[in-house]
Amino acid sequence: MKNIKHISCAVMIILIVAFDRLTKYLALHYLSGGKIITFIPGVVQFRYAENTGMAFSMLSGARWVFIVLTVVVCAGVLWFMFKNKCTSLWTYWSLGVIVSGGLGNLIDRALNGYVIDFIEPTFVNFAVFNIADSAVTLGAAVLICYLIVDAFKKDEGKKDE
Repeated sequence: MKNIKHISCAVMIILIVAFDRLTKYLALHYLSGGKIITFIPGVVQFRYAENTGMAFSMLSGARWVFIVLTVVVCAGVLWFMFKNKCTSLWTYWSLGVIVSGGLGNLIDRALNGYVIDFIEPTFVNFAVFNIADSAVTLGAAVLICYLIVDAFKKDEGKKDE
């Protein structure tokens, strides 16, 4: 059973990274040069951007810091996951989604020195982002929600004693 879990998680990670790579390739080839494609009018458009920093271009130019940090964190999380240290499937799968996003952006930083972003919300002033960023954000949101719910369940269990 554990091998099936690990194999399916590895496949999920590979698929998310592949989708991220494909969408960045498409953004590079169809959006570079200033072209903007409206996807949902008034909500989201696609616009090519190169980000040398992290979220909102903070710490621009710290390429090697991001590369080393991402490698260390992803390796540590993968070790934690594949050594069966996760106590729940929610933790396991959300960490897998986070790692896939980290790996997607790591590939960009290692190859290009920047991350390709292309999804731009137009209904709010927000950063341009990509599929890998979405994976990290969604994985982290699910993990946080699970941990909060789990903490309340454990707290309720103590009240019953």
